[in-house]
Amino acid sequence: MQNLLPADLVDLDLSAESKEGAARALAERMAALGRVTDLDGFLADVAAREAQMPTGLEGGIGIPHCRSAHVTTPTLAFGRSPSGIDFGAPDGPADLVFLIAAPAGADDAHLSILSTLARRLMRPDFVAALRAATTPEEAAALINPAPNPAPPAPENPAPPAFEERGSGGGAPEGARGEAPVSGRGGVGESPAGQPFRIVAVTSCPTGIAHTYMAAESLQQAAVEAGIDLQVETQGSAGFTKLTPEAIAAADAAVFAHDVPVRERARFAGKPTVDVGVKAGINRPAELLQEARAKAERGDTTTAPTPVEEAGEEQDGYGAKLRTWLMSGVSYMVPFVAAGGLLIALAFAIGGYEINTAPSVAEHFVWTEAASWAALLFQTGGLAFGFLVPVLAGYIAYGMADRPGLVPGFVGGAVALTINAGFLGGLIAGLIAGGTVLAVQRLKIPTALRGIMPVVVLPLIGSAVTAFLMFLVVGKPVASLQQALTDWLSGLSGANAIILGVILGLMMCFDLGGPLNKVAYAFAIGGLATPNEGSLKVMAAVMAAGMVPPLAMALATTVRGRLFSKTERENGKAAWFLGASFISEGAIPFAAADPLRVIPAAMAGGAVTGALSMAFECTLRAPHGGIFVIPLIGNPLLYLIAIAAGTVTSAGLVILLKGMRKQDGTPRQQAGDAEAAPQPEPAKVTVAA
Repeated sequence: MQNLLPADLVDLDLSAESKEGAARALAERMAALGRVTDLDGFLADVAAREAQMPTGLEGGIGIPHCRSAHVTTPTLAFGRSPSGIDFGAPDGPADLVFLIAAPAGADDAHLSILSTLARRLMRPDFVAALRAATTPEEAAALINPAPNPAPPAPENPAPPAFEERGSGGGAPEGARGEAPVSGRGGVGESPAGQPFRIVAVTSCPTGIAHTYMAAESLQQAAVEAGIDLQVETQGSAGFTKLTPEAIAAADAAVFAHDVPVRERARFAGKPTVDVGVKAGINRPAELLQEARAKAERGDTTTAPTPVEEAGEEQDGYGAKLRTWLMSGVSYMVPFVAAGGLLIALAFAIGGYEINTAPSVAEHFVWTEAASWAALLFQTGGLAFGFLVPVLAGYIAYGMADRPGLVPGFVGGAVALTINAGFLGGLIAGLIAGGTVLAVQRLKIPTALRGIMPVVVLPLIGSAVTAFLMFLVVGKPVASLQQALTDWLSGLSGANAIILGVILGLMMCFDLGGPLNKVAYAFAIGGLATPNEGSLKVMAAVMAAGMVPPLAMALATTVRGRLFSKTERENGKAAWFLGASFISEGAIPFAAADPLRVIPAAMAGGAVTGALSMAFECTLRAPHGGIFVIPLIGNPLLYLIAIAAGTVTSAGLVILLKGMRKQDGTPRQQAGDAEAAPQPEPAKVTVAA
């Protein structure tokens, strides 16, 4: 097996002052050994991973890492900074930096080694030895895995559910996955005389580092607290599920994750602590004690909630609220898409008078186009009828999981009944989810726990939500909804153009992030009660969202020499992504050069949004890009608006990148076969 860390990949005097510079310095060493094929493509992948979540850990450690198609074999590079580099850790800069690289299709044996390293980084003696190393060879010898002979066969091949099933240090080299690992202590028994038992799951987006660090931290804390712990690491090296017996025997569960826990329903009914993976690394003892406290007061959580999957418990209420609302919107979008497209097709076939056609259940002529158009229109209308209940139901689901679904749907149905519309659905979902959460926090007798999720919580939640919607908040919300509808209906002239500019800026600021989603949710919410104004808003939002990837595709075509080889390849795909209204197609460009790409994209989005509103373009479909152009009002002017924004963004990004060249920054990045020779390429830094 190839040496994971040769001495050539160790820099004990890392002079970089920023995390981008550190990543580049270490990546250049990987590229020199042929382990990275496209330096800037790999660095763009590292930057994109860093944008998801800072990789700094308490104790002066930075672990930038990613999976990348530009990596030939799983590998790592180590740097020691005398001054420290900020990787976003709460306790300050990192002096030990590990750049961990894995190919997109890495094998489990190599990744097991990386997971072992991640665990070892949580051990003070290992970290101290790295700080004391005097030569690259000494540091490499510390980090590289020692030969691991096969352990002798156990005398008892069938251990009890909570016996240790693997070493706390990770799977041995060559393993095809990792068994649940256990940390045990001799004290801390439960009231029944048995050790207090916890099962845990750890995972992170790449499954390389944080997953195993969190597992190691939890195991160490369990030993110190005398808690019997088994951890399921859902990482890149594969994973072995906790046994049903282990889960059944557990008194509580801890989830430290930044991606959804796989098959989380296995843990239904367990008192659960649910946090981000960094919480598992930074405060494991606190999590274990919190799990124990929940178990002692009978506080149970039955299944996954999108909010809990979104981050750590320290997330502010604003972040949680946004996640709850996005949960409802994400489930509502398919209904909007199906209903909107069916209605748009009906209008295209039968004209706008089709909305007065009789029910197709009573009158349908197989040979008449009008009958088929009426069928499409009425089916689309039925799909639209689910919008508000689905929105409310899944907002409540995002807050309280399955027990919130029935109260949420009931609240959404009440919102429709009192004409509270989209806003009523939002309020109903929040009321339903909040009610269920409040009841879940009550101390429930053991005999009632089994029927709580399917009887008690839906019953109480539905009754409280319906009461509040019918008699307390429903009428004021309905009045507000009517005011919003009237405002959208009356949009014209300068007001419409200003709104188009604002929506365009929001759609292009974070390319699929929170602001983008807020603008999109506002647009599709208007489709729940469609009128001329809401259809204009939908058209402007989709047009603006198409601009960033189209602009990057155009820029790489017109002035390819300003972009790396990888970016030019991404530009080819961006044509289709932009045409399909997938704003995320511009993310690779924004991650590599945010200060030039994002402002240029926002300018183009504002131009397109303003022109779309000025041209009074309308759209009933919430998605589809150019493929729904026949269903758009004023389609030719709509295409002109998109083209104008695309040209604006492409022109600005070319101008800004050209200015960078004039300022002395190399126009091409390493790995570009067509790049002009540049002096001292090792000192090139990632563009701001």
